[in-house]
Amino acid sequence: MKKYRVAVIPGDGIGKEVVPEGIRVLDAAGDRFGFSFDWHFFPWGCEYYHETGHMMPQDGIEILSKFDAIFLGAVGAPSVPDHISLWGLLIPIRRRFQQYVNLRPVKLLRGIESPLKNIKKGDIEFYIVRENNEGEYSNIGGRIYTGTDQEMAVQETVFTRKGVERIIRYAFELAKKLNKKRVTSATKSNGIIYTMTYWDEIFAEIASLYPDIEHDQYHIDNLTTLFIRNPQRFSVIVASNLFGDILSDLGPAITGSLGIAPSANLNPERKFPSMFEPVHGSAPDIAGKNIANPIGQILSGAMMLEHFGHIEAAKAIEQAVEIVISDKCIKTPDIGGNSSTVEVGTAISEMVKKQ
Repeated sequence: MKKYRVAVIPGDGIGKEVVPEGIRVLDAAGDRFGFSFDWHFFPWGCEYYHETGHMMPQDGIEILSKFDAIFLGAVGAPSVPDHISLWGLLIPIRRRFQQYVNLRPVKLLRGIESPLKNIKKGDIEFYIVRENNEGEYSNIGGRIYTGTDQEMAVQETVFTRKGVERIIRYAFELAKKLNKKRVTSATKSNGIIYTMTYWDEIFAEIASLYPDIEHDQYHIDNLTTLFIRNPQRFSVIVASNLFGDILSDLGPAITGSLGIAPSANLNPERKFPSMFEPVHGSAPDIAGKNIANPIGQILSGAMMLEHFGHIEAAKAIEQAVEIVISDKCIKTPDIGGNSSTVEVGTAISEMVKKQ
């Protein structure tokens, strides 16, 4: 029996509540499909920061490098500035392990109603491919003349040919693999004249190598309106770090809840471990109430199984989720139910076992 060594970082807030449910479902899938997990828990995050002055140990990256994957809950707390929590844990992992693909599926599940008018299951099903290592989220910049009327802040955006080419190529390869008809690029080259025109040029170059796949591009402001007005038109969307971040929050919003959205931080070459986490944050306002939606974490686990090659097991989890929230009507409050985090996770795990 194949056993996977997985590093678990529940993190902060509701991460500590949804991660156990994700593990519960993954263990159930392993029992049914003939594999298992060796879970290793690390108490890193904002509480750890208050105790040590660091979000993770100095050798945290070295520790994580020995695992097959990383299963992350959420990062962030009101007591720690966001730039400290993010740059102290999540971003170093993504960059040191060259997890340059942030893959975020957007799908309207059976049993959940979209806030958009006249939208039904099947109308919203696309993938956002977000560049995850460079772009607008660089740490190049600084502030000068602090505390004076001449104070100035500069933040550099970094687009490299290697970085842009590989993320756009990944998007086209994904479309090819999934038989998707179109790849859409998010841009803003009418206003950001250097980096985004560079992005557009490389997008056109890569697109020419895939004549069987349609391609188009939209300025980010127009693209967000199309998410609302015509989400059916999208198949695969490729975007820079910032634009992908924004779109992949808007995407789950039109499918009913941020709580259902999974994501994968992938190192496609598999030289380093990949990391799987829900799109939602730590949600301190509902932490400790046992009402957080565990589906985003559970479906992130399904993405981890796909990464490991267990396609049928991943599909079983996805099917179990829809059966539980639709046929059984076991839902957390964010999607119209009154069930607890544990009740939803338990129901999905039991459904995985007996499908």
